[in-house]
Formats: sequence, C-alpha cells, structure tokens
Amino acid sequence: MFRPWAMPTGLGEKDGWVNVDNLGVLFLSELVGTAMLVLLGCGVVANVALAKTKGFNGGFLMVTIGWGFAVFAGVIVSYASGAHINPAVTLGLVANGAEEFGNAALGITVPVGFVSVIAYIGAQLIGAILGAAFVWLAYKQHFDEEPLAASKLGVFSTGPGIRNYGWNLVTEIIGTFVLVFVVIGFGGGRQGDGGLAALGALPVALLVIGIGVSLGGPTGYAINPARDLGPRIAHFLLPIKGKGASDWSYSWVPVVGPIIGGLLAGWAAIPLLPILG
Repeated sequence: MFRPWAMPTGLGEKDGWVNVDNLGVLFLSELVGTAMLVLLGCGVVANVALAKTKGFNGGFLMVTIGWGFAVFAGVIVSYASGAHINPAVTLGLVANGAEEFGNAALGITVPVGFVSVIAYIGAQLIGAILGAAFVWLAYKQHFDEEPLAASKLGVFSTGPGIRNYGWNLVTEIIGTFVLVFVVIGFGGGRQGDGGLAALGALPVALLVIGIGVSLGGPTGYAINPARDLGPRIAHFLLPIKGKGASDWSYSWVPVVGPIIGGLLAGWAAIPLLPILG
C-alpha cells in the first residue's frame, strides 16, 4: 500500500522521511500567499509610480498602507501553511527552534528540515515572480506610457534613497529583525504553528505598516528576500517596454539583509522572550 512518505529529507524530518502530500499543500499555500502579497504590494507601487494611473503621485504613505493590506491578504490565503510568505520568517523560525511547519489545527504539518525549508522558500520565490507578472499584466498600458525606466523598476523591487551598501544592509537587517522578533513574540515560534498567521492577519498588517512608516525611508523596506528578488527576476524576464536594467548590483542587499535580520531575531528571541521556551 502506498504511503505518502516518499521523500528522504537528510535533515530533521521524522524517521528520515517527509509527507509529500502535506508538503505539496504547504508549498501551494506559500506560493499562493506570496503571489497575493506581491500582486497587491507591487500593485500599489504601480498605482503610485506609473504615468496616468488613478493613484499617480499618491505618496509613500499610500504605498505603505497598501503593502500592509497586501500582507493582510497574503496571510489570509496562506493560513494552511502558517503564512510565512517570507524566507526571513521561515529562517527566523528555524533559528528560534521551530520543529514543525504548517498548521496543526488543520492537521497539515511537516517537520522542519532541509527539504521543508527549501520547499517553503522555493514556493515563496515562485509566488513572488508570478505575483509580479500579474502586476505587469494589470498595468500593461501604464508601463508602456511611463517614460522613466527607474519608475518601472521601482514597481518591482526596492532601491535605496542614498546608495551605501553597508548602511542599506543595516537598515534591512533592523527592519526585518523587528518583523520576525514581533512575530515570534506573538507566539509564532516554538510554541505555535509559526509564521505570520500566528499573529492574525490584521495585527501583522499593522506591524508591516508600522515598520514601513518608521524604518522604510532609507531602502523602501524589502524585509523579505522573495518580495524583492522574485519581482526583480520578473522585471528582468518580462518584455516591458523601455524597462532598462534590473539593478543587480544592489539586489543582494534586500536578500542578505532580511536573512540576517530574520536569523538574528530568531536567535535573540530565545533569551529575550523566555516565555516561549
């Protein structure tokens, strides 16, 4: 009789195998959630930045609020997987000692290990690319009308107000630390199912808005490697009229910074939030 324990993990999973059925559900949940996050998040940037849109020049606060509700929507639709929708959250929970990913209430979990971590991060990256592609489709005519290549790239990926890789990295580390530390503080670490779903959709939306208005000025607060790298890849691949370069020289900052910030938050929460122990 076939059992869905069909993939050796190498690290961490019970009896050396991971439930492929559960992993597939969690993969799809993270993909859909991250796609929704990027569709609405990059969508609000498009509305503000591109020529002849109804929201043109709506300002940074409009973008920040839009991203907050993009997170809200992403968390809602990825409840089954715990709504990580961010590799920094996934790795931060690992650093904090999480033993399972998924949703115990639904009976859909997988042990934390190499395969489950890669599945989560892979789903997040693919979802981000797809979400960005849908933004381009929704705003296709406005991309064609927009004369500035920088505005087109800004829809997809972040860029610093003052380019200094070291200090830009510090900003991303701090912003992501706040995100992951608060997620764990609300019970998203070892005592719960993990992920942004542990906060509830509205609290995490408000948290992201708070990070944006307080810490988003220097770099545009990627605080999520998939949110920046996935759309940047989409920008590179899509046939966007007059798009220019994808600024790969900066692309490592919103990937490395959030990863460091997430890991530091996960480790710091162990002594600083002892109630989770």
